[in-house]
Order: sequence, then structure tokens, then C-alpha cells
Amino acid sequence: MNQAPGRISVRELLSVAIDSVWVHRFRSLLTILGIVIGITTVVTVSSLLTGLRQGVQTFFAEFGPDNVFISRYSGDPNQPPQVAELRRKNVGPETAELIRRFVGSVEEVSVTMYLPGFIGRSPITAKVPGFESDQVNMIGLTASGFITQPRNFLSGRPFTEEEERRASRVCVMGPKLAAALFPSGEAVGQSVIVAGAEYTIIGVTEEAKGGFFGENPIDRQVAVPLSVARLRYPGIDRYVVIAKAKENRRPDAEEETRQILRRFRKTQAGAPDDFSLTTADQIVARFDSISQMIVLVSIAISGLGLLVGGIGVMNIMLVSVTERTKEIGIRKALGARKRDIIIQFLTEAVALTGAGGILGIVISVAVTLIIGKLVPSLPSAVPPMALAAGFGVSVAIGIFFGTWPAVKAARLDPVEALRYE
Repeated sequence: MNQAPGRISVRELLSVAIDSVWVHRFRSLLTILGIVIGITTVVTVSSLLTGLRQGVQTFFAEFGPDNVFISRYSGDPNQPPQVAELRRKNVGPETAELIRRFVGSVEEVSVTMYLPGFIGRSPITAKVPGFESDQVNMIGLTASGFITQPRNFLSGRPFTEEEERRASRVCVMGPKLAAALFPSGEAVGQSVIVAGAEYTIIGVTEEAKGGFFGENPIDRQVAVPLSVARLRYPGIDRYVVIAKAKENRRPDAEEETRQILRRFRKTQAGAPDDFSLTTADQIVARFDSISQMIVLVSIAISGLGLLVGGIGVMNIMLVSVTERTKEIGIRKALGARKRDIIIQFLTEAVALTGAGGILGIVISVAVTLIIGKLVPSLPSAVPPMALAAGFGVSVAIGIFFGTWPAVKAARLDPVEALRYE
């Protein structure tokens, strides 16, 4: 059966819509500018947060998925504690011994002492003849720390329990710090002065796989035996105890540890814990809640651009209806139905906003790649769902804001339309 003269096939509709956008390309670009900005903002933010999350997940996966972290204070052990937590009892080597003796679901326990960036008024530095670095993270660590948080070594080995017991002046160094101090790559066996004390480097670890903003503090870390750190810095009490649960028993280890600590610290029933107990999953979940809030804010901001773009599309389509009144009358006189007219103008509106969505996606991908090249420490990954959502939203805007102009065009009286000049 032949197609009615006033009706257009889907292929022809798309061709007419694209031609209409292209003929008035400058006007179309100005019209969809808000949509382009909105889609670019959301997709770019989503890409950066996705990359960050992947880095954070990898970071804490290296910390150990079966580990439970116990400390006196909440938050980053390298940062000052909250004032309300200063009254808490200390968590340290004695706590580790308590867990080792009474928590049956725990396989191994280690203790880490985090030293501040400054000792007195002087920053911690690492020095060797001809080279010096103040990009140093120094910790005191029990030998069991290499069991609770296994590390691969580029060269050398970890220190032993015997070396820890004898308070040997040895250390394990991160790869980036080792590269800065020993460009030749021969760090193991060399001496280094860290915070005014001399140590022998016995191992250099491999580069970490993840981190915050692409940087992992372990890569610039100097780990010395805990016994040495306690002798040199008796006034520092920033400890983190790490309890490695037996296979598939982390929930048990977490709950048993909580109950044992509450009992020995004489925490009253119903009172909150006077210590911090976290797992890698919990920390990633906190990051997710923060990133979700950032995404919501970016959506709210970009929503204004999308609204402005949508209003612009409606305005330009109403202008287009007025400009093409006679064309609409001719099509109706040739047998086009209201539905045909609505579909034609909706298709043009969708083509307009869809082009804005595609342009916004292209710009956001380009921006993400450029940021990744210029700032390697800021990882990014473009999520396919963000691309699909961005294009889908742009199409939905075209349908929503193009409906009224399309209906207005369909309601035109063909006789009056043919008389329009």
C-alpha cells in the first residue's frame, strides 16, 4: 500500500530533523548550550568519582579485606584527633596482646605507630649523601605487620621478630622514597638518616596499586621496628591495632573484638564504644556516601543548565512552528494527520537535544582524558552508565519540552495555515 502524500517515513523524519538542526546550526548551538553544560558537568564528575572509588577500593584491598582496625581515635591516624575523643583510654600493644589471647576468630595481630610529620618544630626527613627528602611517612611496626598486611618486595626482605625484639636499627622503605634517595636503585644494605637517627635499609617494597587521588602513602613510607619507635618517641600514642580474622570469620572477629574490649575497658552497657573499630568495607562505604552527595550536588547544579536548555528548546520550536505554518498547512491539506505533525516536531526537538547530549558527552570524555594526562594523581574512569544516562536525559528533555510546540503545530487549522504569510 502506498504511503499517503502528507505522511513521512521514520527515515525521512530523521533526515528532515537533522537538516533543520544543521541549517540553523549556530542558533541550535546557542539553544542547546545549557544542555551541553549540564551533561558535561554530570558525566565529568561521575567519571572522576568512579576513578577515585576504584583507587580507594584497591587501596583498602591491599590493607587486607579480612582485617579489623582498632584505634583510640576515629579518622585518619595521621590527623589530629577530635577533642571529644581525647579522654578515651589508649589503644596500643597491650590491646593487641589482649586480642591475641582472647579472640579465637583472629589469626594474627599487629600494631602500627603513626608518627606525625613534624617532630618538635622540625619535619621528618630522610637523608643520604647527596640526597634528601621531606616527603616521608614514618611508622613503627611489629614484625607481624607483614602478615596482617602482606607486601611484595622489589628487593630485600621485611624485618623479623628477633630484630624487633632487639630493637635493631633497620627499616623497610617504600619504592618512591627509595627512588628519590637512591636513583641508582641500590637501596638495600645502605644507611639512611631518618628524623636524626641512622637505619640500615633491609627491604624496598613494590609500588602500591591504589590510593587516594592516585597517591598511596605507603610508597613514601619508612617502617622501623615498633620497639625502636617506642624507644625514640615515648610520648607518641597514635597506634592502630590490626586484627586479621581467620578465613571467612571477619564478622565474628569484629564482634568478638568489640565485646572483649568493652569488657576489659569496663564500658557500661548501652554506652557507645570508647574506641574506633572499622573495616575496609566500612571505609569504602563512607567514601560512597560522600561521593553520592557530591553527585547529587552536581546534578542539582547541572539541572539548572538543563532547565534553561529545555526552555530554550521549547522557545526555538515555537518559533519554528510559526516560521513553518504554511508548510504545516500544505502537509495537512495533503492528508497528514495530527499524529504525523506531532511526531515530526518531536523528532526535531529530540534531534536538537540529542545533539546537545552527544556534544556534552564528547566534551566530558575529552575533559576527563585531559585531566588524567595533566594530573596523573587524579584517576578517572568514564562509567558507561553515566554516558547512557546523559544521552537519555537529553532525549527526555527534547520530548518533554518539545511536546507543547508539536501539539500546537498539530492543532493548526489547515485553511488558516495556508493563508499564513
